[in-house]
Amino acid sequence: MKSRLNAILDALLPLFATLAALIVGAIMLIILDVNPIVAYGALLEGAFGNTNALAETLVKATPLLLVGLGICIAYRGNVINLGGEGQMIVGALLGTFVGLSISGLPGWVIITISMVSGTLAGAFWGVIPGVLKAYFNVNEILTTVMMNAIAVQLMSFFLTGPMIDPAQAEMTSLIPQTARLDEALRLPRLVPTRLHLGALIAVILAVLVYILLWRTTIGYRIRAVGQNPFAAKYAGIKVNRYIVLALLLSGAFAGLAGVIQVYGVNYRMITDGSATGFTGNAGFNGIVAALFGQLHPLLTIPASILFGSLLVGANTMQRVVQVPSSLIIALNGLVVIFVVSSEIWREKRQHKRLIVIKNEDNGELQSDENAQDSVEKMP
Repeated sequence: MKSRLNAILDALLPLFATLAALIVGAIMLIILDVNPIVAYGALLEGAFGNTNALAETLVKATPLLLVGLGICIAYRGNVINLGGEGQMIVGALLGTFVGLSISGLPGWVIITISMVSGTLAGAFWGVIPGVLKAYFNVNEILTTVMMNAIAVQLMSFFLTGPMIDPAQAEMTSLIPQTARLDEALRLPRLVPTRLHLGALIAVILAVLVYILLWRTTIGYRIRAVGQNPFAAKYAGIKVNRYIVLALLLSGAFAGLAGVIQVYGVNYRMITDGSATGFTGNAGFNGIVAALFGQLHPLLTIPASILFGSLLVGANTMQRVVQVPSSLIIALNGLVVIFVVSSEIWREKRQHKRLIVIKNEDNGELQSDENAQDSVEKMP
């Protein structure tokens, strides 16, 4: 019973963390002379109040889920991928280039080729830090962040140069954007809203990632490397290979997220010159969604929907109660901090429970030895 209660508490920790963040946010709203009940009511209404609101939440959750799936794989392999932003960008760049360049084929064929191309581009952007980590012991946190900066510069170059919208090329004030994709290249809508097929693809991939990690030899080896690389190496697993594979797959999912963002939402690649201008911080928010889902692919689905609802509902809250946009950023940041902190606390609780179990086992073993000694000394 105690172990079940601990498991339930561990599962609910992210929810408690979110509630704690919202309580702190409520205090901030009170300081601004805003009724937090009205504000959070507007947030819920904006995220789930009607069909369009729910669809917008799911659209916002789709890139978070795809990036989060890659994060689940990377963390299971004991590597950290902070390069989701850059991987989304390079995936979208190549996917958009393919869509604008190929003609004469059915739309679904071009979409498929574009998605595969963007996925491979993201995988390539992830494999570089993977190789540096596995074979040269270069910190993957630094390399993935630096790759983000390189991707942003590439995006600025292509969107204001070779890939710029021809209609913008002759204008004095250039908008960094590509030409709009043909209507045949747009992902089908699932309902008469902005919800597109990419959301369904993301859910299917979440199931496949679960199967990969827990039902295949490759997934077992990735998790074994993440748990103990020395033991994995002793067991004959090529540790370096699976470190590279973990970051490759993580980058691939982020690259696919970038392509789907173009073909399902924007229908062109456009930015304000920063990574956020295109990704909307999905490369980083996907990390939090994965942590909220306890690095489990299936649990990342509701976690992504939750964070999608916060992003969509926060905009409605800002309009209804007239709070500054900086408060919305602070509220999202609070949720991130509390959720990450809850994950650290959960790991510490698990570590303490393992120590207690080990001590109890040692005590039972000692008792058995004492009992054996007593039997041997009996006349």
